Amino acid sequence: MIEAGAVLGEQVFYLDRALLKQYADASGDQNPIHQNEEFAISVGLPNVIAHGMLTMALVGKYVSDFAGGSAQVREFSARFIKPVIVPAGQRVDLTVTATVSEVLDDRIALSLTATSGGIKVLGMAKAVVRR
Repeated sequence: MIEAGAVLGEQVFYLDRALLKQYADASGDQNPIHQNEEFAISVGLPNVIAHGMLTMALVGKYVSDFAGGSAQVREFSARFIKPVIVPAGQRVDLTVTATVSEVLDDRIALSLTATSGGIKVLGMAKAVVRR
């Protein structure tokens, strides 16, 4: 039985440059900050960064897996507060956890946490799923 305050299991997703290229091709977002290190640094970023919507999609997968499918997700939102930095030749983590903030008759509210390298990358992340 799910109760308010329950901490859900952690899920770790791994991102690398190959995944960023695949996401860019699938989404049509070919912004060079997601693929070209020299360009990313020239515009003030520390390195190539993951697409924000890729980060959201992975956190959304965590939520929909918990809920039993995407049709069970009623609300999902977050703010981007730090980028997921993806250096060449490295695989970086996106670690997602959740705490149940409220349980009602027909829904469960979640407070989500998403970090990469121990740094919080999403703020005010929350979801509501059907019970």
